Amino acid sequence: MIAFVRHGQTASNRGGQLQGRFDAPLTPDGEAQAARVAKAIAQERPVRVLTSPLARARSTADAIGTLVGVEVEVDERLVELDYGEWDQRLVTDVPAAAWREWRDTPSYTPPGGESLEAVTARVVDFCVSRIDEWRDELVVAVSHVSPIKAAVCWALAIDERASFRMQLGLASITRIGYTRGDTPHLLSFNETSHLQV
Repeated sequence: MIAFVRHGQTASNRGGQLQGRFDAPLTPDGEAQAARVAKAIAQERPVRVLTSPLARARSTADAIGTLVGVEVEVDERLVELDYGEWDQRLVTDVPAAAWREWRDTPSYTPPGGESLEAVTARVVDFCVSRIDEWRDELVVAVSHVSPIKAAVCWALAIDERASFRMQLGLASITRIGYTRGDTPHLLSFNETSHLQV
């Protein structure tokens, strides 16, 4: 099984801004979220912890790796979608027509950015390349909202437009399994009970 963990809170998340490749650190609340998700997932004894290269994911992954006692590995395919010129904007600041096209057309690319189809391609490549590792053991992948939703779309055999109908919380856990018939399946989505205090 692969457990996708979304990183903890950043100031951009808190402010409601689109956050792609902008490399913001965790807030104090985000660090607390990372500690809670680390405690929850460490109890399951994952065999590997992989992460996006961005600081918010790295910090979350480091909290997990420390408790598990494994070295965190960076995998570029787990990086957040590139919003290009939209990065750090509020959704309301993106032209309405462009936002509609973005939601309706998975191949649409924000100016200077990356399409949802491109995100799916690299996330599927990540998952397929790790199949032999996570078929029978738990591998943790710390990533971001768009790649995790892309993994869910792949597991459910639906296109990327469905991602706009998903709500994925900070420091949440989403699990994908893989059957002997080589079919991915969604085991859980947006687990957040570990964040309750």
